[in-house]
Amino acid sequence: MTAAPAAAASVPPLAARTSATGGSPVRDILAVTARPEVINFAGGLPAPELFDREGVAAAFRHVLEETPGRALQYATTEGEPALRERLAARTSARGLPTDADDLLVTTGSQQALSLLATALLDPGDTVLVEEPCYLAALQVFGLAGARILAVPGDADGPDPDALAELVVRERPKLLYTVPTFQNPTGRTMPAERRAALARVAARHGLWIVEDDPYGELRYDGERVPWIAAHPEARDRTVLLGSFSKVMAPGLRLGWLRAPAGLRRACVVAKQAADLHTPTVNQLAAARYLAVSDLDAHVTRIAAVYRERRDAMLAGLPGALPEGSSWNRPEGGMFLWARLPDGHDTTALLRTVVGHDVAYVPGAPFHVGEPDPSTLRLCFVTQTPQEIGEGLRRLGRGLGA
Repeated sequence: MTAAPAAAASVPPLAARTSATGGSPVRDILAVTARPEVINFAGGLPAPELFDREGVAAAFRHVLEETPGRALQYATTEGEPALRERLAARTSARGLPTDADDLLVTTGSQQALSLLATALLDPGDTVLVEEPCYLAALQVFGLAGARILAVPGDADGPDPDALAELVVRERPKLLYTVPTFQNPTGRTMPAERRAALARVAARHGLWIVEDDPYGELRYDGERVPWIAAHPEARDRTVLLGSFSKVMAPGLRLGWLRAPAGLRRACVVAKQAADLHTPTVNQLAAARYLAVSDLDAHVTRIAAVYRERRDAMLAGLPGALPEGSSWNRPEGGMFLWARLPDGHDTTALLRTVVGHDVAYVPGAPFHVGEPDPSTLRLCFVTQTPQEIGEGLRRLGRGLGA
């Protein structure tokens, strides 16, 4: 007789951190609202019609025709020297003296966050964040096994006194912040607040991770210097940058500027993650910076985005219930709104999507107790006409 097959043993379980962290609520919403008839204020997508398609294509053609062996070959982990040199020059021109060797090119600035988490955090370490906070940063820190605490703050960002108290009490490794045109709120931290945070970091011992993916997209007001430019914080601040919002997110090109010891640790982490960022993309970006005027291109983008922001601001009074409030961001991609007490934007989203429009509820951006009446709106992807129609649909969905 043939013996019955033995029962198969179960495979080992997934790492606990993967189930504890969960997916991105924003990406879940984008999947649900992918129908073309939906006017989607939920994403953080640059307007594709504003990409410099010919300029980027010409840069790729050049590197593939002139240096194909190099463009299609492995590269150093730190990044292509030509790209790092041009990034260093742009950073220096904006008030932060930088050498090429101060920079590590990453596969999008999101990877920079992951590398920093690998280099800095052990399971159980404490991370401080602003409230509300960029969702993907919360994912990164959660996957690293960190304990995440929100710093109390106000409309200008984290409160320096509250930060100092938390640092003394909790002994965190780092503070993560998006001080310019923050995601999700669109707020910009004033210069005085940045200087105060730098002093806290210097006095009490703390890394500051300053994420700046939106800083070049300014529509009003004057540029505010980076936290990294403050003398008190220069030896303990990591500055993150990206081409995703000013050139093209599909290139997946970001970078980090960090003190030497931490930068070397991030290089080791990147070697283990992906060896290096794609060579051809780096060389094409370097070529683009050499022959195209990126600043002029950003100015053109900003002019269009300013018009779209203004269209959303003009339409919000008729779209949101009476008693709602919202901010007026000086740049970036997002606007933060709050409905009157008693409204739950998570519960309302299904009804709103039924009117072929979408937003992101504010609750997932919070580490502490969320405000259920908040929501994030992205204003850059649609034309002013589409924004107007989307806000009319939103008003009907919210019963405004």
